[in-house]
Amino acid sequence: MSWRATILTLFPGMFPGPLGTSLAGRGLERGLWSLEARDIREVTTDRHRTVDDTPFGGGAGMVLRPDVVDAACAAAMPEGEARPLVYLTPRGVPLRQSLVRELAAGPGLVLLCGRYEGVDQRVIEARGMIEVSIGDYVLSGGELAAMVLLDACVRLIPGVMGAAESAEEESFSATEGANLLEYPQYTRPAEWRGLRVPEVLLSGHHAEVARWRREQSEAVTRERRPDLLSEQRRDAAAQAPLHPAASPA
Repeated sequence: MSWRATILTLFPGMFPGPLGTSLAGRGLERGLWSLEARDIREVTTDRHRTVDDTPFGGGAGMVLRPDVVDAACAAAMPEGEARPLVYLTPRGVPLRQSLVRELAAGPGLVLLCGRYEGVDQRVIEARGMIEVSIGDYVLSGGELAAMVLLDACVRLIPGVMGAAESAEEESFSATEGANLLEYPQYTRPAEWRGLRVPEVLLSGHHAEVARWRREQSEAVTRERRPDLLSEQRRDAAAQAPLHPAASPA
């Protein structure tokens, strides 16, 4: 069975969008994964197809109703559904490559795209939703965030990218236990506008190339994302034994 994605949204026409092109689109055509966008309004029962209401306690904006969201989840997730339910929200846990790998390795996802001021907390808790954020900023809704998460997951599905080693050397991929940004890339021509490709990449010496790439990854990470190196050091310290074995005399 292929990896399955179900989107719960007020704007199903936004899908597949960019997910229908390039690698993700070709994987979709080949049946390596599937995508279904379901309109949350389809489960409403009033003639106005109401999905939201004013927040208790006052404040601006509207909140998606728990009964409507719950009905949409029930319609998309039959009893015994193994796929996790993910709610895209700025207050969620940060989307990191480790989480992407975990989600891509499963049977698929059900994604809830919020709108307005968000979703009633009770249905989030009742449904055990995983709250995920793609960054420290606010979008008009969860649809674009859902596309980002899906693209990150789909490209890891076997057969979608074609060359597995390409994914292994990218930024945030676990190479030798490190969480580093990717090294600079170069291609032909070897000289362009007076700028030459680093000689080590033309040497044919694979060990030296690997060493250079590692050094470049560490340098660019240190410059642009020192927090990643700090996380790496914390992880290493947490995994170290509390009482190292004594060295032999």
